[in-house]
Amino acid sequence: MSTSDAASAAAGATPARTPFDLPDVSGLVVGVLGGTGPQGRGLAYRLAKAGQRVVVGSRSAERAAAAAAELGHGVEGADNASTAARADVVIVAVPWEGHGELLAALRAELAGKIVVDCVNPLGFDKQGAYALKPEEGSAAQQAAALLPESRVTAAFHHLSAVLLEDREVEEIDIDVLVLGEDRAATDTVQALADRIPGMRGVFAGRLRNAHQVESLVANLISVNRRYKAHAGLRITDV
Repeated sequence: MSTSDAASAAAGATPARTPFDLPDVSGLVVGVLGGTGPQGRGLAYRLAKAGQRVVVGSRSAERAAAAAAELGHGVEGADNASTAARADVVIVAVPWEGHGELLAALRAELAGKIVVDCVNPLGFDKQGAYALKPEEGSAAQQAAALLPESRVTAAFHHLSAVLLEDREVEEIDIDVLVLGEDRAATDTVQALADRIPGMRGVFAGRLRNAHQVESLVANLISVNRRYKAHAGLRITDV
């Protein structure tokens, strides 16, 4: 124990909090909007396998229930509105084209919830993937504008859906960049990422910095195509 820590302990003070002090999230229910798509399914599978209670959502409750049955590990299925209402933390993993419309429709159900936006606004042409710039600045900022009563964060952008869904892959070797305005919310999302073997959540700034995080996916797609890989990110010296 350092001199300063000893002095604080002697004075009865609470030790200073560090960036590595994360909450216990094991009792939280995680909803995945777009849980029948590749990224949503993969995240649902990994979190449920790690012991998290997970509900996958879809426009069709029947389709969500079928996906949940395939995923196993106690995953449940419901329509998007029911999923949002039941969950403590809601991951948004829908295509960019339907992002704004879906969130606007679920504003009431998502009020007070931690919303984790992992949508990447991308376009594709003969030269490959390229980043789009939403009017609000990023998908996450669009979510924050549409959901003023929610605690919006951004995370899980750089994950390979192929690896997430591959049941022979035991660990996902990647750091998850987490952005947001509310420290308790970003800490919760980091802790969820930490539950998945091989994965680590790293705070990466406020939502105004989400555009470059979302845009980097275009570069990773280029890497993966050239090298036939499933590239991710690791942050050094943290």
